[in-house]
Amino acid sequence: MYRTAASRARALKGSLSRSLRPARYASSSAVATSSSPSGFLSWLTGSSSGSITSLDMPLQGVSLPPPLPDLVEPSKIKITTLPNGFKIASEMSPNPAASIGLYVDCGSIYEAPYFHGATHLLERMAFKSTLNRSHLRLVREIEAIGGNTSASASREQMSYTIDALKTYVPEMVEVLIDSVRNPAFLDWEVNEELRKMKVEIAELAKNPMGFLMEAIHSAGYSGPLANPLYAPESALDTLNGDLLEEFMTENFTAARMVLAASGVEHEELLKVVEPLTSDLPNVARQPEPKSKYVGGDFRQHTGGEATHFALAFEVPGWNNEKEAVIATVLQMLMGGGGSFSAGGPGKGMHSWLYLRILNEYQQVQSCTAFSSIFNDTGLFGIYGCSSPEFAANAIALAAKELKDVAGGKVNQKHLDRAKAATKSAVLMNLESRMIAAEDIGRQLLTYGERYTQILLKKTEEIQSIS
Repeated sequence: MYRTAASRARALKGSLSRSLRPARYASSSAVATSSSPSGFLSWLTGSSSGSITSLDMPLQGVSLPPPLPDLVEPSKIKITTLPNGFKIASEMSPNPAASIGLYVDCGSIYEAPYFHGATHLLERMAFKSTLNRSHLRLVREIEAIGGNTSASASREQMSYTIDALKTYVPEMVEVLIDSVRNPAFLDWEVNEELRKMKVEIAELAKNPMGFLMEAIHSAGYSGPLANPLYAPESALDTLNGDLLEEFMTENFTAARMVLAASGVEHEELLKVVEPLTSDLPNVARQPEPKSKYVGGDFRQHTGGEATHFALAFEVPGWNNEKEAVIATVLQMLMGGGGSFSAGGPGKGMHSWLYLRILNEYQQVQSCTAFSSIFNDTGLFGIYGCSSPEFAANAIALAAKELKDVAGGKVNQKHLDRAKAATKSAVLMNLESRMIAAEDIGRQLLTYGERYTQILLKKTEEIQSIS
């Protein structure tokens, strides 16, 4: 390989030497003298030249920026609550872009039986036609500022986000709030999304892990948390724009909404947001619907080549910060994954489930710890996949590992590694402005304040997870 490269370099040198003869460029003495090797060409062909400027020498006419300080205090979050209860929160960042999100205490747990599927449809109807804009105009306006939009729905909360350069903050805020407050719910747009939802529901049945995560909530809880996050196929015929408007009127009230931003000056944000949200109805916030963990069992025969299972139990919710943090560290400790490591040999193989199940039993194709934590309760468990004839053994192995952890078999080395990995994952995620804005919005809905540093401190204080 090196011999071939040297041959090509010599050929290049000869070709350039011939092409740079003075006779060919008689009109330019500067070009004619350049036939002598110098600069990058000299380095490439191996010729010696003293014309390369040292990288240690400052360039003429170029002023260096001031050095960065040794310690930079992190930007502090600023929160303003309007008279109607609507919260506006932001923190500055040196990024040239900004991320703004509108977060609502509204999810599938607030769906009465005749509203089942409304949250799912609302997520799909995000950033469609409004009373002030057609869908085409809205898309063109977002494209004009180089923005990106997204929406997501969970069992307890919904989010609408937009991301663009911070010079376009007024446009970002106006488009975001118009999309959330003034959806038109045009019949043809609703019907198109319902058709897409039908396909999405059919695809869910082909995704074993996603399907089991839905089933484990309906089997484990009685009450609102048992409501399906995906619209039941039987509800698709009853969902329409009028029903969505009624659902939003009941749930999208000022006291249950937070606008959070990362990379925006608070006073600038307040100046734009307040006129657009100060007229939201000031309705007293209703208590969150309560669910009861009852446990249960769900089985479905699919006739596939593998058996998928999920084994879970109840854990405290985010309102019990210490216990919820322990569940998060426990998930990091147990880890897991697939029998094939896509990141290269050894990736993730120090985790509890890798060491004790995946490395020991080749019949187990995947084994992963998961958690689904809500405000007042949550689920923690293990999802796995194995050959059908080994399924009973795989479930027994998963149960044994949970018992061993509960019995105190985790040593200090494993615990310290899991705590460090948890803090590292949180801090690395918060380097993303979109995740930082989401962190602010969701924590304000849950706690009424930013809680990240407190949760990190509680992570460090964990002495045992048994």
